[in-house]
Amino acid sequence: MLLNTPFGIHRVVVHYAALASTSVPSLVGKRVSPHTIRHTTAVHLLRAGVDINTIRAWLGYVSLDTTHVYAEIDMEMKAKVLASVDISGLPAHPRRASASHSLMTFLKALRRPSHN
Repeated sequence: MLLNTPFGIHRVVVHYAALASTSVPSLVGKRVSPHTIRHTTAVHLLRAGVDINTIRAWLGYVSLDTTHVYAEIDMEMKAKVLASVDISGLPAHPRRASASHSLMTFLKALRRPSHN
């Protein structure tokens, strides 16, 4: 087995993931690959506050579009941001715009059958 090939690296990662699953039950039944490690690294860097462009450069992505997926998938970060939003000044029930009398009359007339 050549370790300097993608296949060789994949085999090493799979082998050690299987070994790790004997002491880390959450790994049992999960597919672990070099891409999994790369993806996990990117998400951890993002959560640590590393700029997305730095992550792109460090992991060798060609464009920000490829790296942007990490910014979109981290629901934990989104939940933390939403939890930090202060909504204490908002009314309990949002006001609805009321339709004018002439508009309501027009709309009700559309429902009536014509007797021509």
